[in-house]
Amino acid sequence: MGTPDFSVPILRQLIEANYQVSLVVTQPDRPKGRKGVLTPPPVKTEALQHDIPVFQPIKLSESYQEILAVEPDLIITAAYGQLLPKAILDTPPLGCINVHASLLPELRGGAPIHYSILQGKKETGITIMNMAEKLDAGDILTQESIVIEHEDNVGTLHDKLSQVGAKLLLETLPKLIAGELTPIKQDDSKATFAPNITREQEKIDWNQSNLEIYNQIRGLNPWPVAFTTYEKKGMKIWAAELADEHYEQAPGEIIQVDETGFVVVCGNKKGIRITEIQPAGKRRMLVADYLRGSMDRLKKGSILGE
Repeated sequence: MGTPDFSVPILRQLIEANYQVSLVVTQPDRPKGRKGVLTPPPVKTEALQHDIPVFQPIKLSESYQEILAVEPDLIITAAYGQLLPKAILDTPPLGCINVHASLLPELRGGAPIHYSILQGKKETGITIMNMAEKLDAGDILTQESIVIEHEDNVGTLHDKLSQVGAKLLLETLPKLIAGELTPIKQDDSKATFAPNITREQEKIDWNQSNLEIYNQIRGLNPWPVAFTTYEKKGMKIWAAELADEHYEQAPGEIIQVDETGFVVVCGNKKGIRITEIQPAGKRRMLVADYLRGSMDRLKKGSILGE
């Protein structure tokens, strides 16, 4: 059971390791792009390439008999997107397990990769756990940590964790089937949460420190992407670099513009160099490309976010 790209390597490696995948459960097809073309989830596309039946209930809590009908020995979920009803949790003899993209009990919820970067963590990882009725609170079977590099964004970290998740799952399954694992209860007192990102979290507050803003920009790249305003128009900020010099200007002021980007003062009086943007109504581009032909497109002394 899974939906986005994160789940695809996990399904693929299960197939390649000759585990019998009787049914793939994923979210319904959704409209995508400006034309609203109905598009299947990545996991569905992968499953159909291997002639695996696919089930796409709108509400799993109301429609799950097709899952029970295949009499699964084990159910594996990875970023599926819906809670499993108790009737499903109680069905497989080997249980229901989840591949979660954090070191539980840290960052329970639907956006653990985003929050690991937004919070400036140096490390995250994969937890494989027994599923419980309470969100991401089941007993831990195995964990593997990885370093979050300073240059990582959600996209790069997502890809790394997806690969680690697939590998760790294949290492875990033989031990689970053989009854060789001892589940470890999570310490609920140490639990933190990673709820879905809100629109307010996407807006840059230039009164924050340059490191907080740097983490926000990479923690929302490639989706949903941080934004600000320039001359009353929206501007998405895709990439940036820290500029640790001290400045006296007000937070949000553009103090330098050149071919490599533009420097904005942050709340801690240090700067951040914006290197990749998406002005309103335009495509994503390097600042250098935006300025080509007219350096006046970004004016020194302007205040962002007003």
